[in-house]
Amino acid sequence: MRLDKYLKVTRLIKRRTVANEACDAGRILVNGKVARASYPIKEGDIIEIGLGMKPLTVKVLKVTEHATKEDAASGYTVLEG
Repeated sequence: MRLDKYLKVTRLIKRRTVANEACDAGRILVNGKVARASYPIKEGDIIEIGLGMKPLTVKVLKVTEHATKEDAASGYTVLEG
């Protein structure tokens, strides 16, 4: 799954276009490297989101195409932030 879509499905970022813009600005890191919106996300990846005052670091637990509001947070675990 693409990085921008994963961020939207898991509700880490509200809109896919905002996720796209954050990737283009270099504010999203995957495994310590700046990632483009088309970067393929897989289980075990570490995503660092540098939006706002406090950066957020999460670990990908599962990748699903669709998630309900209740299930969205089960796709990742927060490491820092």
